[in-house]
Amino acid sequence: MRAFVAVVPPAQVVEHLDDFLSVRRGAAGFRWSDPGQWHVTLAFTAELPERALDELDDLLTDAAARHGRFGMRITGGGAFPHADGARVLFAGLEVDDDALGRLATTSRSAVSRAGGRVDGQRFRPHVTLARLGRPANVTSWVRLLDAYDGPAWEVGEVALVASHLGEGQRRRPRHEVLGTYALA
Repeated sequence: MRAFVAVVPPAQVVEHLDDFLSVRRGAAGFRWSDPGQWHVTLAFTAELPERALDELDDLLTDAAARHGRFGMRITGGGAFPHADGARVLFAGLEVDDDALGRLATTSRSAVSRAGGRVDGQRFRPHVTLARLGRPANVTSWVRLLDAYDGPAWEVGEVALVASHLGEGQRRRPRHEVLGTYALA
């Protein structure tokens, strides 16, 4: 099963960013992410054995309990790999100290210990807003996002989410929350 551990922003945070982008979305032919699926990926695995779910549930419960709540805000943005040849447009994050990085490390360890093969890329916290079919210059969009400063919220849990490819609207992934895990 394809799955990830993530921080999911609260509805009012999602609505705020969605409102900011709503009048501008039609100006670009990007594949915009569904705001209802916006999240910050902490650990991703393309292949998690179903038999590992119970163990992963226990490991994530313990892992989350070792981390305190912390503040976060969606602000600014950027593009991967870079604004001049972007494949992904994203919103940036402002986080209290390195709490998110430590939580990602613990989450990746839990997924790996449960038998999932964790994506080995460097952790780059962000919220994916859109994907581009081919590389394009998105400098104007990055400048627009630089003006965005969303509401702050307290991160109090992480979620384990299954990603079912091709089962969502317009054959996009459908996300299913399998469990949530409270921070201390």
